[in-house]
Amino acid sequence: MEEIIKAGKNFDQAEKVLIMIHGRGGTAQDILSLAEHLHVADYALLAPQVSGNTWYPHSFLAPRTDNEPALSKALTTLKDTVLYVEKQGFSKEQIYFLGFSQGACLTLDFVAANAARYGGVVAFTGGLIGDRVDHRNYQGNFDGTPVFIGSSDPDMHVPVSRVKESTILLEEMGAEVTEIIYQNMGHTISHAEIAQVNKLIFKD
Repeated sequence: MEEIIKAGKNFDQAEKVLIMIHGRGGTAQDILSLAEHLHVADYALLAPQVSGNTWYPHSFLAPRTDNEPALSKALTTLKDTVLYVEKQGFSKEQIYFLGFSQGACLTLDFVAANAARYGGVVAFTGGLIGDRVDHRNYQGNFDGTPVFIGSSDPDMHVPVSRVKESTILLEEMGAEVTEIIYQNMGHTISHAEIAQVNKLIFKD
């Protein structure tokens, strides 16, 4: 299992847990620093740190086999992190996810493969992984889980078409998706996106 960096509340003081997934070339500390802008004061924060700072080697739009075995290992890291949180006494509905770029792709792919009623899911610039969206990779029901997907038009790594395909699949699986495409935002996390997720996902 990859190293997990912890921040925020201790488990015994936290009401909820936010799992934060860094992007390609980023670090767990990078993504954790975003928490100071989010309404997550009562949350325990966990951020897995992948060796080499890259979850899988190629574009998320490459055939899934091209990104193996790293992709399966990355998804297992998320699964192990969730199991670790559940062993601390938290239900899936108390678990939240947030990822940026490669981390957003990984986040969306993981929750769609293991759909349940989570607390909420935030994907800053990402989509489901693969050269096409293959419904056979995903199972379960989100049962109304709120999901935010924000991205730029254009974005150098994530085409809007894949964002929209991902939204459709998640909605078919029972998620309440808010998808916002920002014109010429660039490959970044904007103040507008932060405001949206604080209103939609971290609202209490």
